Amino acid sequence: MFAGELGERARDILRHLVDAYLSSGEPVGSRTLSQRLPHSLSPASIRNVMADLEMLGLLHSPHTSAGRVPTEKGLRLFVDGLLEIGELAPTERAAIEARITGGAHGLEDVLTQATMMLSGLSRCAGLVVAPKQESALKHVEFVGVAPERAIVVIVTEDGQVENRLINTPAGLPVSALIEASNYVNARLRGRTLESARSEMMAELDGDRAELDRLTAKIVAEGLATLAVASHPERNEQDKVLIVRGASHLLDSVEAQADLARVRMLFEDIERKSDLIHLLELAQEGDGVKIFIGSENRLFSLSGSSIVAAPYANAQGKVVGAIGVIGPTRLNYARIIPMVDHTAKVVGRLLA
Repeated sequence: MFAGELGERARDILRHLVDAYLSSGEPVGSRTLSQRLPHSLSPASIRNVMADLEMLGLLHSPHTSAGRVPTEKGLRLFVDGLLEIGELAPTERAAIEARITGGAHGLEDVLTQATMMLSGLSRCAGLVVAPKQESALKHVEFVGVAPERAIVVIVTEDGQVENRLINTPAGLPVSALIEASNYVNARLRGRTLESARSEMMAELDGDRAELDRLTAKIVAEGLATLAVASHPERNEQDKVLIVRGASHLLDSVEAQADLARVRMLFEDIERKSDLIHLLELAQEGDGVKIFIGSENRLFSLSGSSIVAAPYANAQGKVVGAIGVIGPTRLNYARIIPMVDHTAKVVGRLLA
């Protein structure tokens, strides 16, 4: 259903009812609405319209109250067609940018600062999904371990050590392994494999490398093996999920039922691969994406919402998404422009 399919009176009542519910978290009655509506309507007339909206599946009435609350379908219609999204004030924009850039060094720091900032401003959990960063290399060494076998030892700047087994030509002298190690170290040290591999392969293919045929073959074999290890078939392991401020989700807990939903939400957050997949959906297309409740199977029990926006790297390629997660009773009008601006600031910093 689209908002335009409702009459003007029904749209006004639904808009003000959802606004009141998002502010208070309480069922909204006809008397409250009669005081909020810009035009005069009797409580009886309002109740009739509310009954119609309930029949359309946009509202429901908790058995403990005569008031009504929006359903997930009603929230979706409100967000898509009735929500009035304001602009962030210039001071808010400047504060967000200063908060993200202050003390941030490198991509992970920028994203962590942005996530913490969103969490604090929204009083929800901030989250971001980012591509896993490849560490710069400190040392690479080719070591013979058996006839026609060698190990490539890789030491990264952050102290990680990995070994990769490669095939070597029969009768290869030890000096060729030493020469291969020196060649690779001279070009890879302090750089990531991804940034240097294509350049080195082009040099080998163009016979510009001052290496004999056997040594060049070892280097090419080593680079190919490292590339496969660095870029396995794409899955959630290629992504990093950062979550900050989950404790804010407890701030609005007012009843045992709320606590049970928050516990379920914590479990949803723990299912990292599902949450990464959901945020990857936010990377498709431009602008802010909103996932409400059971529209996504991840939140079928906890009744939660995500507001997220994609961000791009220096080449303009969308590489991740950032946003907030919380109960469906979010302050969408404030959070949507906040998330949108934060994603744009992150993109500018990456560029």
